[in-house]
Amino acid sequence: MTKSKDLLLKIRDLEIEGRSDETWMPIINGASFDLHKGEVLGLIGESGAGKSTIGLAAMGFTRDGVRISGGSVEFDGINLVTASAAQKRALLGKRIAYVAQSAAASFNPAHKIIDQHTEAPVQHGVQGRKDSESDAIELYRRLRLPNPEEIGFRYPHQVSGGQLQRAMTAMAMSCRPDLIIFDEPTTALDVTTQIEVLAAIRDIVEQFDTAAIYITHDLAVVAQMADRIKVLLKGDEVEEADTATMLSAPKEDYTKSLWAVRSFERPKKAAPAADAVPIVRVKNIDAAYGTVPVLFDVSFDIHAGRTVAVVGESGSGKSTAARCITGLLPPTKGVIEFEGVEMPLDYRKRTKDQLRQAQMIYQMADTALNPRKTIGEIIGRPVEFYGGLKGQKKRARVEELLHEIEMEPSQYIDRLPSELSGGQKQRIGIARALAAEPRFIICDEVTSALDQLVAEGILRLLAKLQDELGLSYMFITHDLATVRAIADEVVVMKDGRVVEQGPKAEMFMPPHHAYTDLLLSSVPEMDPDWLTNLLDARGVDNIGDAAVDKM
Repeated sequence: MTKSKDLLLKIRDLEIEGRSDETWMPIINGASFDLHKGEVLGLIGESGAGKSTIGLAAMGFTRDGVRISGGSVEFDGINLVTASAAQKRALLGKRIAYVAQSAAASFNPAHKIIDQHTEAPVQHGVQGRKDSESDAIELYRRLRLPNPEEIGFRYPHQVSGGQLQRAMTAMAMSCRPDLIIFDEPTTALDVTTQIEVLAAIRDIVEQFDTAAIYITHDLAVVAQMADRIKVLLKGDEVEEADTATMLSAPKEDYTKSLWAVRSFERPKKAAPAADAVPIVRVKNIDAAYGTVPVLFDVSFDIHAGRTVAVVGESGSGKSTAARCITGLLPPTKGVIEFEGVEMPLDYRKRTKDQLRQAQMIYQMADTALNPRKTIGEIIGRPVEFYGGLKGQKKRARVEELLHEIEMEPSQYIDRLPSELSGGQKQRIGIARALAAEPRFIICDEVTSALDQLVAEGILRLLAKLQDELGLSYMFITHDLATVRAIADEVVVMKDGRVVEQGPKAEMFMPPHHAYTDLLLSSVPEMDPDWLTNLLDARGVDNIGDAAVDKM
């Protein structure tokens, strides 16, 4: 790809500090790079490396309690460090756009999606309301959102996480900006949707000569998107090189360690006895949202001490099946059994002990933890509700749970969620689930928002807890590397139906159901040409066509 030689963004000796009590501590220690029009820079590194902080600083923005203490950020000749608020307002949303990692936490829940989409182009005078709505629908179509003419007129809570992430990408593209900061834009997406979104992003960048900073913890994804890669560790630059060189010959030991993650894989377990009673049995369930049917004759078993991974693209019914098991969405037909005993389909009709036995760990810890409660209060609530413990006994149990998730109680029990990293918040979600002392836990995309090093730590923790406590897991995920690491059995869902299921070893060996084969072939590889080759193999002539191809 031929790059424009026009320099768009110039960052020199950038230093950023964060305030802890009354002390300012360094976060970024002298970052420097150039970005030209039409060029994509990938920023990678583990949680806390400073990737998102640099991405925000490229917009002249810092979060509360953070400040730029040195260096310069020049966008098209304008120093954003010293620019006035009015100068920044004229740029942000129009010439510089941002795609956040957590769309669920970023959209205003009180306004329809299309109203939020049209705000920037209308306020910046790029388009009128009617033209902006028409353009939004076209972008929704390019990003393969279902019902593009209608979906924008829903509220954020009425669409899936993956759909909301694509809607945010469309919103960032609404003014055709010169620079887009993509902060983990495909984190919440299944592999087939991710392919289409990556292809659409690449098409937009090439078609409009847009520069981009692409922040991700997925090395295979950044290999498809970036011309150059910069590796960060705790605010320091480790190394930078063109993508091909970085993938084939990284110089630094830390970079090599990133390339080597995901070595963890659970040892194979003996199959359950033929007459073993599953801890959870889902039998021929149908379910609907209102009058719209969403699950059709779904059946699978989960045995004691085992992990069943449920995979499929966004909207396939994975999380809906979990909601049926917990009784949050009563099935319209079928049976849910726990250790051979039929459960009431509505959670409100279940006993406290029945409720205790099945707990959930949610995908987005940012939105799953009450921001106004301390960690001790968050974990203590189910300790008191299910165990009846109060006062010192409750605090002692909370401290035990923090030890179980490998977090020192004295350091974390009185903190708020905002004071924790993403991986730490997810561990608190695990502790909250364990507080009920369940036999069965539903893990809903619990590693999708985490960098690969932190995600591996979470998987190892879950495996350790399973061995120590005899837990059974339903593991909802779109990450097939996670499936390989932790699953005993795999259930593949599409359009509300189970299309294939069986032991993990069999599911990863051909022949596959056509849809399972599509999922397996859609897992990005550490090859810069992988996405282009895949699109060619699937008969996509233009990169942008992938966004509307059914594949």
